[in-house]
Amino acid sequence: MNFEHKSVMLGEVLNALNIKSNGTYLDCTLGGAGHAKAICERLDAHGKLIGIDRDDDAILAAEEKLTGLTCNVEVVRANFSELDKILDGLGVDELDGALFDLGISSHQIDTSERGFSYIKNSPLDMRMDRRQTLTARDVINHCDENHLAKIFHDYGEERFAKRVAAAICRTRKNFPIETTGELVKLIEQNVPRTKNGGHPAKRIFQAIRIEVNGELEILSDALRKAVNRLKIGGRIAVITFHSLEDRIVKETFKSLAQGCICPKNFPVCICNHQAEIKILGKAIAPTLDETIQNTRAKSAKLRVAEKLAGVSK
Repeated sequence: MNFEHKSVMLGEVLNALNIKSNGTYLDCTLGGAGHAKAICERLDAHGKLIGIDRDDDAILAAEEKLTGLTCNVEVVRANFSELDKILDGLGVDELDGALFDLGISSHQIDTSERGFSYIKNSPLDMRMDRRQTLTARDVINHCDENHLAKIFHDYGEERFAKRVAAAICRTRKNFPIETTGELVKLIEQNVPRTKNGGHPAKRIFQAIRIEVNGELEILSDALRKAVNRLKIGGRIAVITFHSLEDRIVKETFKSLAQGCICPKNFPVCICNHQAEIKILGKAIAPTLDETIQNTRAKSAKLRVAEKLAGVSK
């Protein structure tokens, strides 16, 4: 399986996870398995890597790339929202580290029939897990106008969300919108081009992809589950690629890092609420050299936290 994908901030991720040679690590978004393989190369025969992805192409690629390694490897096709069930099934109680590399892979964008790209004309699909029934075509042709506008506004932060939604609804009265090319044409007619804003379809396609795959609604809960599984001193590292993802990660980490939640006017703490993690520094951005070599890394941010003592699982 030829699954081309450049792992973003590989060195920074390895440093963030503080890998122990005999540790157990969870990669919640295998993708091309670049991060996973680099982790495995730092593990010995007692170490373990568990990789999750819902994309069948990613699973096939990972199984090929992660063969013949010294450590133990488990590859599971699933949604990372199921990580508790997966770890329980494998008899894994605690982790030394967990990684989330969010967003879309280069392979998914570049494989035209997957329908993720606004550059290539293809059927409207955008499913990360092709076992699910909901596709981009369903969203575009069956959601009402208000719902479409909300998707575009909330998930794409698109200023012209209402205008695009109205144009889609007018068009589909006569015939269904079947391809990315047809959708891009509608968007270009209703979203003005800006000098530095990128392609006018970029935000709309992001919004539809997030809706189809339910990307944001599962994220905070999955992060909490991963933190819950960490050993004391274990690390969680999360790479985001747009502000919506990053905001969820930032707020979830902030919540998990909060200690006493009693009102400020209380003389003593009675809530006994304890911080679960320590946030390690500010968000890390890729180097200039990396953004030049891999333009898809430009918007990436890496956030890292460490599990604290005193919190029972």
